[in-house]
Amino acid sequence: MPIDLRLDADEAPLMIDLYELTMAASYFALGFNQPSCFYLSVRRMPAKRGFLVAAGIDRVLETLEQFRFGPAAIEYLDSLKIFGPEFLTSLGKLRFTGDVHALPEGTIFFEQEPILEVRAPLIEAQLIETLVLNQVGMASMVASKAARSVIAARGRRLIDFGLRRSQGADAGLIAARSSYLAGFVGTSNVLAGRRYGIPLNGTMAHSYVMAHSRESEAFENFVALFPQMSTLLVDTYDTVRGVENAARVASLLKEKGQKLQAVRLDSGNLVDLSISARRILDQNGLKDVAIFASGNLDEYRINELLRAGAPIDAFGVGTAMVTGGDTPALDVGYKLAEYAGAPRLKTSQGKLSLPGRKQIFRATNASGGFYADLIGLDDEGTTTVAREFKPVPAEVSTMLTRQMVAGHRVEPRPTLAESREHLLQALARLEQRHKDLERPQVYPVRNTAALNAMLTGEKIRAEKRQN
Repeated sequence: MPIDLRLDADEAPLMIDLYELTMAASYFALGFNQPSCFYLSVRRMPAKRGFLVAAGIDRVLETLEQFRFGPAAIEYLDSLKIFGPEFLTSLGKLRFTGDVHALPEGTIFFEQEPILEVRAPLIEAQLIETLVLNQVGMASMVASKAARSVIAARGRRLIDFGLRRSQGADAGLIAARSSYLAGFVGTSNVLAGRRYGIPLNGTMAHSYVMAHSRESEAFENFVALFPQMSTLLVDTYDTVRGVENAARVASLLKEKGQKLQAVRLDSGNLVDLSISARRILDQNGLKDVAIFASGNLDEYRINELLRAGAPIDAFGVGTAMVTGGDTPALDVGYKLAEYAGAPRLKTSQGKLSLPGRKQIFRATNASGGFYADLIGLDDEGTTTVAREFKPVPAEVSTMLTRQMVAGHRVEPRPTLAESREHLLQALARLEQRHKDLERPQVYPVRNTAALNAMLTGEKIRAEKRQN
C-alpha cells in the first residue's frame, strides 16, 4: 500500500472544497457554463509589508495541464451519494481548456493587483479555485517573507531550514522552492534538491555531538568523513569552549591542506557569541572560517544582529519563514470578474472586487526604477495609460502575460534560476523606502479611469441583481 505522504496526479482534482463540486453540479444542471473570468489577488497588504512576491504559479500551470478526474476519483465521488451520474460522467471527461494570464514567477506585486486571471468555461474555472488559492497563496507568502530576509542579510548567505517545522510535506517543498526563488542560496531539504535542483546544505545536530564521549572527537570524526561539508555545531555544551575545540580541529585540517567551512551557533546571545567566536578563530589564523547562525531567525532578528555588529557570515532560517511568522497567511481571494461576456462585481463591505478582464501597468523612470502601478482593463494600451501617471514615465510595461491557451502553455517554462534572477533584478529596481522592514512606504497603486468607470456602472447593476 502506498504511504500517505503523496499526492498522485489523479488525486489533484480532489484537493478541493466540497462546495466547489456542489456549485459545479448546480451549474451543470442549470446549463451555466459560458466563458468566465476569475482573478486571484491579495485584498490587503500584511502589516509591515511594502511589497509581495508572486510564486507558486508554475506549479499551478503544471497541474492544470494534467487536470483530470480519473476513474478512482469518480468512484469516490459516486460513493458520497451526492452527485448524479450525468454530472459525474461529465467530470470524467473534463479537461482544463482555459487560458491563464499571470504574473511571471518572481514578480513583485501589491494589494488588489491580479496575480493571475483564469479565462475558461465557468465549471472549469470554478473547480480549480481551491487549488489556485492553496498553491499561490502559500508560495507567495513564503517568497515574500524570504525576500525580506534576503534584504535584511545584506549580501550574506541564507539557507532554508524549514522542512522539519513546516506544516506538512508539501509545505516544506513550497518553502524550499519559494525561498530559493527569493534569493536563498540553498536548502536542507533533500527532496527539494532532487525535485528543483536547489543546492543542498547541512551541518550536524546536537545528538551527533552527544553520541560521542568527547566533543572534539565528534568534530574530528565528522570532518574526516565530510571535509567539504565541515560546519561544526559548537553550542551543545559551553559555546566558547566548543569554538575552541572547533579551532583546534580546523588547525589540524589546515595542516593537511584542507579547510573547516564554518562553525554554527544555534542558541544563546548570538551577538556576543559570534564576536567571541570570530576572535578565537582569528587568533588561530582561521580568518577564512565562516560563522553560521541559526535558531528562530527571521528578517527582524537578522537585521538586529547585523545592526549590533555580529560578525555572522550566513544564516539558517526555518520556522518563521515556512509558517509565515508574523504573517501566517495572505488574504488571497479568487473572484468572478466576468461571465457570459458581462462584467461581474462583488460589493461586500470591505471585500469589493474588481470587474472585467484586467491588466497591470507599471511605470518606470529614466534610471529603470519602477514607482507606480495602475490596474486597468485588458483592452487598454500602454500609450493611453501612460497619460494617467504622474510624473510622466520613461516607460510603461504590462505585467500580466499570457501563459496558457486552451489548456496548454504557450511560453517556454522558466527555470527556477531564471525566475530567481527575475526577482533579484526587480528588488534592485524597487526603491528602498518600499523595502523597509518596519515602516515601508505604501507603493502607489490605483485604478485607471476606464476601470473606475466600469466599477461605477457595475455597482449600479449589482444593486439591481439583488432585487
